[in-house]
Amino acid sequence: MKLLIDKLTKTYQNGQSAGSIRALNGVSLTIEPGLFGLLGPNGAGKSSLMRTIATLQLPDEGRVVLQDVDGQDIDAVRQPDELRRVLGYLPQDFGVYPRIDAITLLNHLAVLKGIHNRAERKETVETLLHRVNLWDVRKNNLSGYSGGMRQRFGIAQALLGNPKLIIVDEPTAGLDPTERNRFLNLLAGLGQEAIVILSTHIVEDVQELCRRMAIVNKGQVLLTGHPLEAMARLKGQIWKKSVRPQDVELMQQMHTVINERMIAGEPVIYVYAPSMPGYGFVPVEAGLEEVYFTEITGARNHNRSRPIETASVA
Repeated sequence: MKLLIDKLTKTYQNGQSAGSIRALNGVSLTIEPGLFGLLGPNGAGKSSLMRTIATLQLPDEGRVVLQDVDGQDIDAVRQPDELRRVLGYLPQDFGVYPRIDAITLLNHLAVLKGIHNRAERKETVETLLHRVNLWDVRKNNLSGYSGGMRQRFGIAQALLGNPKLIIVDEPTAGLDPTERNRFLNLLAGLGQEAIVILSTHIVEDVQELCRRMAIVNKGQVLLTGHPLEAMARLKGQIWKKSVRPQDVELMQQMHTVINERMIAGEPVIYVYAPSMPGYGFVPVEAGLEEVYFTEITGARNHNRSRPIETASVA
């Protein structure tokens, strides 16, 4: 089974001017079963891509095709209803009815998903509530759920019908560390059964969970591949240095600064350079965060057309 995303383009008209916004610019990806991380800053085009895959909007150009193991292709543009039957979707803003308890609402959503047999629906709902660890609070109104509990309920509804393709958009944003870890463990289990696309701007989520990923910005794919391979490619090319606050701007002019952090009240700059960029710099073992900032800042423009594994960019 594979999800083929081929040269997707999507443009929105700007309501405040005569111009337009190109949200997707020839995006092409091949995604296989397991957890696939989609990294990018806010406004990079991640949500537009997710909505297009989920058949919530049509692309201007391109196609999305789910290839099943039996050779059957489902075209998301031409066969949206067919894709929805095998799709589970947790959008970034997942709304619930606050005055309804979890088991009642999930049962209602199961009916909408097409599970009409009462016995089958009862078994499905109860199994899912156990799976997302909400069984003990199944009769509580959703208004009393924490953010993490609501996200776990969101995953439960996304799993109705045993989907082959699961999309989760910014699922851990705003969660406390305990709920985030619980939710990530839940996602890790899902990747054993289906294609799971995790769209996020949180680098740690992808580094901890995903064997495959893509970095996108301004509607384009900048890099695809395995996180560890991406990190290995930057070996010996990331450097850091503590500087005085008044020297930060000068350092930015002199070097390819990819990130700046405050450590113990002092700014520390992180620089991309094939060799030591100057006095006082020390090498940094590149993590996925350094990969992310290197790509997003365009520090390696000459390498953007050569990703870890070929990413088609129009």
